[in-house]
Amino acid sequence: MTNDKGSMAVALSGITAVVAVLGVAIAAIGMLYGARAQATNAADAAALASAVATYPPAAGTDPMTAAREVAQLNGAILIVCRCVRDTSLAARTVEVVAAVEVDVPIFGPVTVRGVSRAEFEPILWLGR
Repeated sequence: MTNDKGSMAVALSGITAVVAVLGVAIAAIGMLYGARAQATNAADAAALASAVATYPPAAGTDPMTAAREVAQLNGAILIVCRCVRDTSLAARTVEVVAAVEVDVPIFGPVTVRGVSRAEFEPILWLGR
């Protein structure tokens, strides 16, 4: 007869380690998905705000400021805003990149970006 004392404890500790690693990996993936959703939502909102602000009569601020403020309100920072003020009635498209930094277990801080575009047609806004 062999002595199997303690073998179950070794097996159980190995299983516990695997479960712990899987738990940390799942938490990290969840954090990254959450940060991606937050960055995308912030970019969407910032693009919409800056698109309207490109037409001066429609907004009281410049497009870059509008995008920055809305991104911050959504917990992100504005990285890029391709938004030019235009007094014409021509349709215009803006592009915004917003970023959220998340501290992922084991990997440390990771920056996740969201990109969005929005179009604004002043002629439709004026009801013509």
